[in-house]
Amino acid sequence: MALHKISDFDPDYRSSFDDRDMKGYSVYSESDEKIGTVNDILVDEEGRFRYFIVDLGFWIFGKKVLLPVGRARIDYNAERLYTTGLTREQAEDLPEYNEHDLVDYDYEERVRGVYRSPSTYGTAGTMGAMGTMGAATSTGMTTPATDAVAPIESSASLDATAPLDPTSSAGMRDTGYRAPADTSYNRDTYRYDHDTDLFNVNEQNHQSLKLYEERLIANKRRVKTGEVTIGKHVETEIERVSVPVEKERVVIERVTPTDAGRPVAPGEVDFREGEVARMEVYEETPEIRKEAFVREEVKVKKVVDQQTVNAEETIRREELDVNTGNLPIDENRDRI
Repeated sequence: MALHKISDFDPDYRSSFDDRDMKGYSVYSESDEKIGTVNDILVDEEGRFRYFIVDLGFWIFGKKVLLPVGRARIDYNAERLYTTGLTREQAEDLPEYNEHDLVDYDYEERVRGVYRSPSTYGTAGTMGAMGTMGAATSTGMTTPATDAVAPIESSASLDATAPLDPTSSAGMRDTGYRAPADTSYNRDTYRYDHDTDLFNVNEQNHQSLKLYEERLIANKRRVKTGEVTIGKHVETEIERVSVPVEKERVVIERVTPTDAGRPVAPGEVDFREGEVARMEVYEETPEIRKEAFVREEVKVKKVVDQQTVNAEETIRREELDVNTGNLPIDENRDRI
């Protein structure tokens, strides 16, 4: 049953505790006497809480010991961890934890043997209230308790199928196993269920309620409201233009010469048959053609108009109803 530091087992373990980290929590006894601080947490191969590593620097300089999870009660609001039945003498008797040493069955039995010792609980009456503990024998065989106490904290898995969440009763796990008085075990048969008072949780000390509140999430999306089509077509019209033209015509003018009636000398007379005078006649004709030119240029673009749209919706919020029955309570509230 190899044990691992919680950060080695799951580097993202804080997400199981709403980003809270129990490392550094102050450790107090039930009489509100400070014992030390939480240095780290050990989990088994399935991610279940097994031990808190407690630095006893407040009592014994530099000594670290293991505290079974069943002997701890966590107060997240005060960031404290309260121990059950851990005395100064017992802490001094606990074997020192060294992260370089192997935490194997023999080492754990030394730790569990101290917590199983009747001196942990003082008088017989106290033992009866907590349950009768078994003791480690010289052969390494241990007889567990016949009257297991109500567990103080449960072990919960860190794996994906059973996320670790000791703040939620849904995340708690109690096997319900109670070993009979004649049950014995060794390094090959031992299970943490044999020490239910050391490794199980009393859910009664770790109940929690989550209060939910609705809030409005404002968002926006683009929707098509229409389409503008811009094109062109051809229109025709009749346009008239005046073109001045010139036409030539022949004018024949007959006049009586001033020497009309004067006799002509025989040598001057030259009668010719078929003599013709030619003159070319021209006229202008209109020549009309069409020419295209740029009359106008149209540019098409979009602009964005901004406006604020107000919306309202009814939201719900859960508030805590506390009926104390005139009993004093402490309420620590984190402001969000």
